[in-house]
Amino acid sequence: MASEPGSSHSAPVDLGPKCPNCGEPWLRATNLPGRYRCVYCLHRFELTSVCPNCGEHSTIVRMADTALVKCNNCGDSMLQPI
Repeated sequence: MASEPGSSHSAPVDLGPKCPNCGEPWLRATNLPGRYRCVYCLHRFELTSVCPNCGEHSTIVRMADTALVKCNNCGDSMLQPI
């Protein structure tokens, strides 16, 4: 039986990356490269090239929606509050 539109078996909606401050999925890129703002709690963040947790250096890929915000070495966030 085919599922009908509006049925309760729809796929979960991905609202975007989670904010490191409030945990809500409303982190959005700003007009400045490497800068992000949570539209829920309004905190601002900057994507850093050095992990604040382990010190591993990483290249910043500045593509608005596909930037990796996790450290490749330890998995911690590369975002720092501004």
